[in-house]
Amino acid sequence: MAQVAQMTSILPTHNLKRAGLRCGQSHLSRPSKWASVRAVHVQERSAGTTTKIHLSNLNKLLNKEAAPRPPMVPIEPVLNNEQQSDSGRGRRLLDGLNLSHIWPDGIPGRAAEVAAEMSPRRLTRIQQMLLKQQPEYSPRNHLGKRWREYHGSRDWEGLLDPLDENLRREVIRYGEFIQAAYHAFHADPATTEAGINTWRDVGLPDNSYQVTKSLYATSSIGLPKWVDDVAPDLGWMTQRSSWVGYVAVCEDEREIARMGRRDIVISLRGTATCLEWAENFRALLVPMQEGSDSEDQAKVECGFLSLFQTQGEHTPSLAETVVQEVRRLLEMYKGETLSITITGHSLGAALALLVADEISTCAAEVPPVAVFSFGGPRVGNRAFANKIKANNVKVLRIVNNQDVITRVPGIFMSEEVEQNLRDNASQVSGVLEFLDNNLPLAYSHVGTELKVDTKMSPYLKPDADVACCHDLEAYLHLVDGFMASNCPFRANAKRSLFKLLSEQGSNVKKLYTSKAKSLTLKIENDGVVSMSRCLPSPSLQHK
Repeated sequence: MAQVAQMTSILPTHNLKRAGLRCGQSHLSRPSKWASVRAVHVQERSAGTTTKIHLSNLNKLLNKEAAPRPPMVPIEPVLNNEQQSDSGRGRRLLDGLNLSHIWPDGIPGRAAEVAAEMSPRRLTRIQQMLLKQQPEYSPRNHLGKRWREYHGSRDWEGLLDPLDENLRREVIRYGEFIQAAYHAFHADPATTEAGINTWRDVGLPDNSYQVTKSLYATSSIGLPKWVDDVAPDLGWMTQRSSWVGYVAVCEDEREIARMGRRDIVISLRGTATCLEWAENFRALLVPMQEGSDSEDQAKVECGFLSLFQTQGEHTPSLAETVVQEVRRLLEMYKGETLSITITGHSLGAALALLVADEISTCAAEVPPVAVFSFGGPRVGNRAFANKIKANNVKVLRIVNNQDVITRVPGIFMSEEVEQNLRDNASQVSGVLEFLDNNLPLAYSHVGTELKVDTKMSPYLKPDADVACCHDLEAYLHLVDGFMASNCPFRANAKRSLFKLLSEQGSNVKKLYTSKAKSLTLKIENDGVVSMSRCLPSPSLQHK
């Protein structure tokens, strides 16, 4: 009885709380049936008169109608004069979401488009991409018996447009191997005799691979000694031999099973020193073999060939080093299913073709050789392209339509236009063949092309500058969002925007830089590291 009396004393408070949660005259707010059933149940357990009285009081209290809640009055956002002058109903709706601090200025007439970009779901996805501290990857599916197809055995027919999900994942993965080469070089750019003979640490993007060899490229030209005397701290900019990449091999049995073979990767970075820039501008075509005067001989750019074949003071040439290492690995893993993948960006893409040509005939039985190049320039003439094809080297060139580097050196002509002239006009075709064999700048691209476009990205400005259009991270961003040539940027793109913002912030649309700034302030206020400190590194391991 004491417990029942205690419950009775708190009934008014309980009633007020329940009444505050009831909605008008809804049948859900009338628990009369529930109370009666409960009363019967209690009566069966105790027939005491006092208990019945208390339950009756409880039933009366619960059946009282709650006072109707006052109607909710929407809070109108306070608009300044500039916002009131805009005639976009979508803008006022979005202001109600408290998004005005990141609204782009000066976009009248784009209310519908911006409303789609600034929808809550869209903003949530953007925030996730900005705040991710580790890269997010597409599923790493089992390639199995199709690995040769993804490695280019059929020139990637049917996999590029639309872009196959597995191929997208592999292309981005090889691009991150190049990023690791950039990071390793910039971490220690100087090249000394002691440095060449010591192990260079490379933060690989995939811990299933192990670096087996460092690669050095040497320029055949040099700058006067007084340049180093004037700026001794920048001596690495004028050194003739520089660390340019590495050889790595897959050692993880589970990854080998997933890929269907053991993969050997040769990764090459782009231009970084003054002498490498000087070699880039030596654009005349020269024969690959000295003393050859055949009319249809293979020719390549003078500067690229110099960096590939020149021996350094303390290191062999890039050509000699890579051949020796590939032969050693082929002997070590003899009897296994192997593949050789060469990947490079910019200058590294050009050197990748020379490396592929060299190792394709370096042994009696060479495994399948494929090149994944990003933003690569033209390297040689049509005879060189035919030589690469004859050696069964498969080349996938990832090309940004806005990247001018992919159109040089040589005649500034679209590859499609040139091919149409050769195929459809016999007289013009004969003239082009004559020019191929006689002009010093008759360059031709090699392999299959995967074309992306800066303008397709919803994050980058359509008039992004040359540096952005050639940037490796921008390339990986575009590949990650590419679905097909006739489709928009995919909404479920995985790649983080951290690195893109840090390296190409001036080319990212104001909408997203503003959002990033607001997120950065929030992160700092929460006591977490700022955005600039948690950029995803290629050395982060795959999960």
